[in-house]
Amino acid sequence: MIARVFRELDLIEQWGSGVRRMFKEAEALGLPRPEIIETGMRVRFTVYLARSIELPTERYVAKEETGAQSPTQSDNPILKLLLSLQDGEKSSGELRSILNIKHRPTFMDNYLHPALGEEFIEMTIPEKPSSRLQKYRLTPNGRAFLTQAKKDEKE
Repeated sequence: MIARVFRELDLIEQWGSGVRRMFKEAEALGLPRPEIIETGMRVRFTVYLARSIELPTERYVAKEETGAQSPTQSDNPILKLLLSLQDGEKSSGELRSILNIKHRPTFMDNYLHPALGEEFIEMTIPEKPSSRLQKYRLTPNGRAFLTQAKKDEKE
């Protein structure tokens, strides 16, 4: 797949010379020399950019017109989870996608289990916790916690 892309872009000759090219281009642009640091069996490359890159912020900023807070805006993992459930029940995979968490154990340990333990969320199929159809929804406690968090934020 990658080889085909390089061929189509007419870059196949440059495919194996990436590290040498990084050094040459950094020198030509007057940038600091890239660093190659060996740490055991791993190698870390530090490459400095010629200019800053602006990341789109609309995904991370609260929506002004509705007053709704973005799930990724808070530092509190439980609050992030509850904010992502305000508009209805969702599966574990949907929640991880919304919260941009790829590592399932991290999601389970830091988000899902604490929220279930505090009874802020509940399972839609409690008798089958590992069902592929399992979804999660806010409880009255979770809604009260969200309401209080929004009040605290305004103050």
